[in-house]
Amino acid sequence: MDAKTPPAAKPTPGALVAEGKTKRIHKVAGSADLVTLVAKDDITAGDGAKHDVIPEKGRLATRTTCNVFRLLKACGIPVAFEEQDSETSFIAPGCTMLPYEVVTRREAHGSYLKRHPHIAKGHLFPQLLVEFYLKTKNKDWKGKPLVADDPLMDFADGASQIRLLNPAKPLVGQAPFLILPASDLLTSDDEWTIFPEMRRIARQTFLVLEKAWQLQGGTLVDLKVEFGTDSQGRLLLADVIDNDSWRVIEGGSYIDKQVYRDGGALDDVAAKYRRVAEITDRFQLPRQRIILWRGSDTDATAPFEAALGELKDLMTVVTCSAHKEPVRAATTLHRMAQEIPDTVLIANVGRSNGAGPTLAAISTVPVITVPASAEAFPEDVWSALRVPGKVPVMTVLDPSNAVLAALNILAARTPRIYAHVRAEIESRTANTILV
Repeated sequence: MDAKTPPAAKPTPGALVAEGKTKRIHKVAGSADLVTLVAKDDITAGDGAKHDVIPEKGRLATRTTCNVFRLLKACGIPVAFEEQDSETSFIAPGCTMLPYEVVTRREAHGSYLKRHPHIAKGHLFPQLLVEFYLKTKNKDWKGKPLVADDPLMDFADGASQIRLLNPAKPLVGQAPFLILPASDLLTSDDEWTIFPEMRRIARQTFLVLEKAWQLQGGTLVDLKVEFGTDSQGRLLLADVIDNDSWRVIEGGSYIDKQVYRDGGALDDVAAKYRRVAEITDRFQLPRQRIILWRGSDTDATAPFEAALGELKDLMTVVTCSAHKEPVRAATTLHRMAQEIPDTVLIANVGRSNGAGPTLAAISTVPVITVPASAEAFPEDVWSALRVPGKVPVMTVLDPSNAVLAALNILAARTPRIYAHVRAEIESRTANTILV
């Protein structure tokens, strides 16, 4: 059975653990650690002030969430997801949920514009913004009245106090309506240590989905996620990620829950949810490879493995002299390109730079040559720079830059590598507007 095809028979859920506006959580019979999340057909806005039922919304929401979680899991992001067990439910590790909504923004939309009215809608943030909101209901937090539900949290990691702000009012000139002792919100002093990890996971999640949407012609502009800890104390991205969780633009228009918030007809809202489910069916990771080509066993691979880091599973090392065995070299490259067409080749040959240009001339695979002898024999570089026509070889002196160039080529077509490369770029990027 295909991984995206739910079983025909819907299992009977166990005891009810919790119920919200759009889902129910049940125990899984026979398991102490697993639960099943069952989606409802309800849709709400304005903290429940607006409420409707859309037939099949639960099915579409579950389909979207499972598509998203499969992709995130394949990219190494820790998610609370095991498998889809029916058209409207999926199985996940039971989690103790943390009382935060974590919002990541690439563009200025929604409540962000209310807090920053001087910023134009759609303003781009080259460095992703991450915001924390305290999850509340009925404008109450442990007996303390609130001005608004899900207030914006203003704090520094490790601080003794957390300031709560109205998320729908301009921040300039706004005083916090409530200042909480950190001990009143955090379960322990140790909880501060997971905030950096929540930010990191939220950013990585956004970057994976940003590229996934780009590949399908959409633009992800913001995303809301929640976290929990499982029975082993692991921090997991939990709850759901469906069409209520993000804003996505296609052809200049929202195709997400914003259509419902803005008063769109229910038939139009349902059509958008159906389209998003169909698009996320196509979220996947392609087969890709980096070939590290060397002439002999003495040509070092360690610098390239170090540069790849957590992506070193992409690399296949080939040892073959293109000078001594040109037929075997050509046959080997053709076979490997046939197996995995989406490949980049890095040639690193210690005694000669001819392998890179030779391989580049006989294949459509992008070839990057690293003149391994350039430091001792600088004149050798010219054999990789002054090449005949129709030899599209790229020459890079530093192994780590050669690896990065290869990753950039592959990142255009895969969320996993894009998220890896873009995260490092954003660690040294600043936004043009201070917030």
